[in-house]
Amino acid sequence: MANNEEQTYALKDKLKELVNTIVENDDYTVHAADEAITALSVLRDMKCSASFSRKLDRLSVPVPPQFRCPISGHVMTDPVILANGQTYDRPFIQRWLNEIHKTCPQTQDVLSHSILSPNYLVHDMISRWCKEHGIELPMPTGDIDNGEVNEAHKFRLRSLLHKLSLSTLDQKEAARELRLLSKRMPSFRTLFGDSEVIQKLLTPFSPGTACIDPELQEDLITAVLNLSIDEKNKRVFAEDEKLIAFIIDSLKSGTIQTRSNAAAAILSLSAIDINKHIIGKTGAIKYLVDLLENGHPSAMKDAASAIFNLCIAHENKARIVREGAIQVILSKIIMDHVLVDELLALLALLSSHSKAVEALGSHGAVPFLMDILRDDSVSDRSKENCVAILYIIFFNDKTKRKEIRDDEIANGTLSKLSHCGTSRAKRKACGILDRLKIAQSPQRTTLEGLFGVNFKQL
Repeated sequence: MANNEEQTYALKDKLKELVNTIVENDDYTVHAADEAITALSVLRDMKCSASFSRKLDRLSVPVPPQFRCPISGHVMTDPVILANGQTYDRPFIQRWLNEIHKTCPQTQDVLSHSILSPNYLVHDMISRWCKEHGIELPMPTGDIDNGEVNEAHKFRLRSLLHKLSLSTLDQKEAARELRLLSKRMPSFRTLFGDSEVIQKLLTPFSPGTACIDPELQEDLITAVLNLSIDEKNKRVFAEDEKLIAFIIDSLKSGTIQTRSNAAAAILSLSAIDINKHIIGKTGAIKYLVDLLENGHPSAMKDAASAIFNLCIAHENKARIVREGAIQVILSKIIMDHVLVDELLALLALLSSHSKAVEALGSHGAVPFLMDILRDDSVSDRSKENCVAILYIIFFNDKTKRKEIRDDEIANGTLSKLSHCGTSRAKRKACGILDRLKIAQSPQRTTLEGLFGVNFKQL
């Protein structure tokens, strides 16, 4: 095998010959032009790789040997996988293949095809190592997904699924690469719309296996999240009981990222209406509410978003209320002051169910909602949702009307909103005031309260 310098000279000679042919002959072929473009591209990539490798060689820290291309000896900037599973830097293996070699440079195996697949796992490892040492890894020049599935993709998937049935170390390597491939290659996601593939993906989660490794679980659930982006996968995934069980288990326990991504996977799957009904019956809601109550702040938002999506199916509202979501939401807003806009929107959606109205009343929501309406720092969107919830409580729970009326006489909260709020907030505030028979004027309301005017009882 020629060394890197010899390859460079040979490539330059070939490029010079091709350029001369194109320049000197009017009847040059398109093939000659394509060959020149390819040679120039490979030459550029080889130059970039060599320059980057020299920069790394100046570091006092030794470069891990597995990061170097077996052909060039340079650190790989665009690692790719051959048909036999060996990894090389793209420009150098491409040069090898262009010379009509049909074998692997290391093993001499005859290759079934010459398609190169990006090795995202190795690229990610090199990228993280470079970042730790203050060096930026150049962007791969060939990392392009044209949306088409080829035999190389299918071969790589079969190889990775097989590794998921081997040792924990093999499983972790396979899961990590599946996570990266499913994130970066939309075409790769289309290979998972089959129940047999899903079962192989979940091999480490099979009954009777030891407790799943936390990193392995995180990579697998993240791969599931990435794969769920594909529209055709959504229905297949939601109907797979084992996959849903894995998502629910990941909601219950695991790393912060595992639980967050499990909630995000439910959010993604529930984008299809039929899936809202399917997921609602699985028991996932209980663990989403638990995550909202006790989870890390980064996971709470995913949990709240997933619950919101499931709420759109009316039958799920009763389930969500039954799992204690109303109390949890009120506590998060009042005590923790987190996700105020998102949680009030969720509360407004839930409040259309009679069980939610009962829970809001029993947990003292009215004074809390009135306080939010008086808070000038609260967004218009939150005030809209607050008054919308109050409107539903007022017209569906007569026991709370006196509480709302007394607050209005004392503070004129709704009257002020009827003049200064958004159009939606004004409509809701006016609707309540009309039934209370209170004039829609902040000054008048406050004076009426101060002078003890008796308003008509409802």
